[in-house]
Amino acid sequence: MPDIIVETVLDERKDFLMLTLLNSKEGLKKKLETSEIHRPGLALGGFLERFPSKRTQVLGQTEMEYLNSLSKEKLVESLETVFNADIPWMIISKNITPPNEMLALADRKKTAIFASKLTTTELISRLMSYLDTRFAPTVTIHGTLVDVYGVGLLYTGKSGVGKSECALDLVERGHRLVADDVIKITRKSANYIVGMASELLGQHMEVRGIGIIDIGALFGIRAVRLQKRIEVEVRLQYWEDSAHYERLGIEDKYTTVLGVEIPLVTIPVSPGKNITVISEVIAMNHMLKVYGEHSAQDFSRRLTERLARSNTIQDYLEADLE
Repeated sequence: MPDIIVETVLDERKDFLMLTLLNSKEGLKKKLETSEIHRPGLALGGFLERFPSKRTQVLGQTEMEYLNSLSKEKLVESLETVFNADIPWMIISKNITPPNEMLALADRKKTAIFASKLTTTELISRLMSYLDTRFAPTVTIHGTLVDVYGVGLLYTGKSGVGKSECALDLVERGHRLVADDVIKITRKSANYIVGMASELLGQHMEVRGIGIIDIGALFGIRAVRLQKRIEVEVRLQYWEDSAHYERLGIEDKYTTVLGVEIPLVTIPVSPGKNITVISEVIAMNHMLKVYGEHSAQDFSRRLTERLARSNTIQDYLEADLE
């Protein structure tokens, strides 16, 4: 992940956060080290025991009214406790005008102060949305990502195994391409990841023998989407007679991407095998499992119960000597 400085946020989300710089530009080069946000109410009151100084500092109407109630000497003392901790930057909500002492101290400490037209709650909400995405762990992998019946299927496998051709066939059947060849994966939370196309490739696809094609231009805007949660990895492998492939599916297999565990389905590829239809079944079967229905396990349980009943009846008949 590239370094993020205050100027980066200003360039990318100035209008979204409704920001206005209130002091000099010297503080724009300060580095942001975390996506977390803090309201320094206790710090302004002098309690610095557990002050998270590396976070983005947001002042709302409550904090500003407290500062305005202080004498000039107490105000400077209160502000120095915060700015001496080398905070990265500060944002004041509701476009509240800060006292001149705050701006002067921020200039001496080379710390940028912004005003935002947003309410404190809305400002923090937007900041969290942006910073969480900006600081999210990211990895780029080789594969193909398709939205099939609302399920994000990530196709992986060796080059030439048929990932792009499978995706092309799925698009023909009404499903949606997210990315081909290069997929940027971001961990949005502890339990889900999202994939999207690289900015350079977009929804273009390489088809051997044809070349580069634009899926959106060929099939329309409904054939593509910008990003999709990745829910299942479909690993395509060339068929090997000596390899063991899943026949029952009673035990689910998983893989881990950026620390997030997702189901893994390995499909052997051979001439005449319809991977597209299998992909649709994978998506629908995954949704059944989400809703609590596990076909393989249910079948195994019914079979076990049937065998148990048969054995009980057989034992009874063998013991019936009349």
